Formats: sequence, structure tokens, C-alpha cells
Amino acid sequence: MTIEEELFRRTKIDFDKISKYGFKKDKYSYKYSKNIMDNNFRVDIEINEDSIVKGKIFDLSFDGEYTNFRVEGGIGSFAHQVKEKFENLLKDIRNNCFIQEFFIYEQSNRIVKAIKEKYGDDPKFEWEKFPGYATFRNKDSKKWYGIIMNLDKNKLDKKTNGEVEIIDIKLEPRKIEDLLKMNGFYPAYHMNKKSWISIILDDTVSDEKIMNLIDESYSYTVINKNAAKNEWIIPANPKYFDIEKALKENTTIMWKQSTNIKINDIVYLYVAEPCSSIMYKFKVIEIDIPYEYTDKNLKMQKVMKIDLLTKYEKGKLSFSKLKDFGINAIRGPRYMPLALSKYINEKL
Repeated sequence: MTIEEELFRRTKIDFDKISKYGFKKDKYSYKYSKNIMDNNFRVDIEINEDSIVKGKIFDLSFDGEYTNFRVEGGIGSFAHQVKEKFENLLKDIRNNCFIQEFFIYEQSNRIVKAIKEKYGDDPKFEWEKFPGYATFRNKDSKKWYGIIMNLDKNKLDKKTNGEVEIIDIKLEPRKIEDLLKMNGFYPAYHMNKKSWISIILDDTVSDEKIMNLIDESYSYTVINKNAAKNEWIIPANPKYFDIEKALKENTTIMWKQSTNIKINDIVYLYVAEPCSSIMYKFKVIEIDIPYEYTDKNLKMQKVMKIDLLTKYEKGKLSFSKLKDFGINAIRGPRYMPLALSKYINEKL
């Protein structure tokens, strides 16, 4: 990376200020010259309309270009002085004629601006080791709904290389499967690939489409004011686990744990076909219990211990009844709607 590329990363030219600084408009660029080192050297700076900066230094004593200051692996003290003068001039131009941007690429900055306008959230640069990584969090729930990262494209596609910026967002697994068949979408980098996806920010995917997907990711972070925060509906498949048999042995059983569930939360088990009903109400009495499948191909996970409070008659809380309370699908753990919680506790 050149001196110019390093100093002008994440910046954009301000055309009003650059003329006031002394740059002269040429056919396709802006040019500026200044003598340094007691007028023995001249610096020529050229900036094109894409904000790409290039500089040259000329030794006026010999009427030739001076390049020693760019030598890699160590330079002499005089060349170091020339380099320092050159860098100071570039920094002054950057501070007076350029706008600091959050990210390197135009689409990244447009998306950041759109997120700011819609949700009021600024990017948070949380890692000193990765200055180009930024998260977007819901102000209320503090949960991430997007992460922008800069990386070599070969981390996404081994057939290519070069620096790119991506945004990771959270979506439904089935939607991720469909999107991965399209250009611009990749398996999530540094996130769970089942529920997150990476989108390259090089205008392959339109801003509108990206923002629509960000809306969906954001929805997962919203605190539902119409939900009972300590009550959950969790699907159960009788093909894989015989709850009735387990409860005959002990009213306290182990169950797969959702990351947000806490001790004393209430869990309603929705039993799929042939029941298609909420059948049980449990209280969570222990969490974060390590559990390892006998099938070594399956990863270790955490389970919770739940204690039976109530068993409901089949059909009392059928799926058709749940629809009356706005529940149209139960694919994973979800909050119990307040209205349904009130109905169950008052009517059943």
C-alpha cells in the first residue's frame, strides 16, 4: 500500500474545499504543487474525481523525480526528512479537503447512512485489532443486527482475491439457502452460517435489497412489548422424544436450551402432529447443563432442566387457537404473547 493509499483510506474528496485550498481543475483531475526542503524540492499532488490521490516529488537541483523516500526496508536520514515533509503535506490536504468516511467503499457508506436514517444507530468499532470491523446494535435490546467487515475476498471465494467489505446479517435459514444461490451472497464469515449470511458491498446487490434484508435482521433484535418476557413456546416433535413416557418416570426432564432462557422462566411445549397443540407447561429450574450426543457427529450443546406444572387437554390450545393470538408458525423457541398468556392463566 502506498503512502497516499494509507493516508486517504476511508476518505472522500470535498470539491468545494479543494478549490479553496489551491488545487486547480484540470480536464479529469485536480492538481496542486508546493515547494519543500528550502525550495529545493517540489511536491506535485494530483487527485481524480474518485478521490484517488497520487503524489510525486521532484529534485529541482537536478530537474528529475526524487523517489528515494519510497524505498522499502529502510531509508537514509535525508530521505526520511523528505518523506516526513511529504506526509505532513498530505495530512494537511486530507484534514482540509476531505471528508472522513466510516468505510472504504461507497456502498458501505451508503448503507451506514441508510441505517442511521432508519434506526438512528451509528456503527460501533469495538475491536482495536480490527479497525475496519463495526457492529450495529439495537439500542433497546443491545443485540447485533449487522456487522461490517473488511477482508480479502479469498476468505469468501478461493478463486478470487483483493480487499472487499461485507455486511453480515441474521435471516431465516430457509431464506439463507435461497440467497446463497444468487450473486453477492456468501456463507457468513465469522458468524453462525445457519442463521447469518454475508453480503458483499460492491454494488452487486442493490442498496434497496440489502436494506430490506437488514430490516428482517433488525426484527430479531426488537423487544416485543406485547410478549411475556419470561414465558416461551417451544416446539416438540413426538417422533424424536416421547414426553409422556419421560414424565411417567419423573416430572422433571431435560430439554434443549435456548440461549435467552433463564432460571424460573416458564416454558410451554407445543407438540407437533398428531397433537398440534400446546400440551405442557414447565418451569425452568436449571440451565447451562453440558450435554453430548451419543452420535459423535453432532456437536455438544447445553440443555436445561424443566419441571412440569400443568398438562393441557389435547386441542384446548390447538394451532388454530394459537392463530387467534397472532401465532402463525412455531419453528423454534419464541416468546409467549401477553394476550395468550393471560388467556391460559385465566381460562384454563
